[in-house]
Amino acid sequence: MLDAAPATVGRSDPSRKRPPFGNAAVAIPVRTRLIGAGEDLATVVAAAVRGIAGPSDVIAVSETAVAIAQRRTVAAETIRPSRLAYALARRAGALATVNQPESMQLVIDDVGAWRVVFAALAHVAGRLAGKRGVFYRVLGEAIGAIDGYTGTLPPFERTIVLGPQDPGAVAAAVGRAANAHAAVVDANDLGIAKVLGSSPGVRGERVAAALRDNPHGNGDEQTPVVVLAWRSAGPTPLLDAGAGAH
Repeated sequence: MLDAAPATVGRSDPSRKRPPFGNAAVAIPVRTRLIGAGEDLATVVAAAVRGIAGPSDVIAVSETAVAIAQRRTVAAETIRPSRLAYALARRAGALATVNQPESMQLVIDDVGAWRVVFAALAHVAGRLAGKRGVFYRVLGEAIGAIDGYTGTLPPFERTIVLGPQDPGAVAAAVGRAANAHAAVVDANDLGIAKVLGSSPGVRGERVAAALRDNPHGNGDEQTPVVVLAWRSAGPTPLLDAGAGAH
């Protein structure tokens, strides 16, 4: 287990981000200790949000934290990128998850070099036609399941993180442990957020909308957990009708 100062567990900054549902909703980033491989993530998250999350709130857990706890990581030093991986990574955007040759090589190993070359050519044709992101649409989950290592908190700064397994089951376990609702989410600084799995009753599209500002912080912020709290007597738009209490 990787340890960090226990005093950091459960710290939050309620004023940092607010989801787009009026003054009754607030996104609360919650600081946790450093999460390591093999952690019981539900127990760690439940301890961090104690006194912060209520039965009608949604706990959003970063997919990166889930994957690390599940040992879904690859050390960059163990990968030998090909010339194709180097060539394509150099042309990826600065915020792309495959802008490192090692990450690109994992995609090539997964789907094959010819499919990656086809996606690159389709991307060029798409750009000429005014379309963006064709490379990622062609390869889909082969890229979506990979997080590059740039900017990751030590000791994971040279670690490639793969997609989490069974995120729905993870979210359900977190919800039970914390007596709240939960979701495993993939959010980035490009204003894109996606719910990969959730506990019963969570409205994934609303949770994703609330996280478009990406209040999570997997780096020095050490806030891989965000509590989406509803501060109104009315029903929360983040849950199905009748699912307001866990």
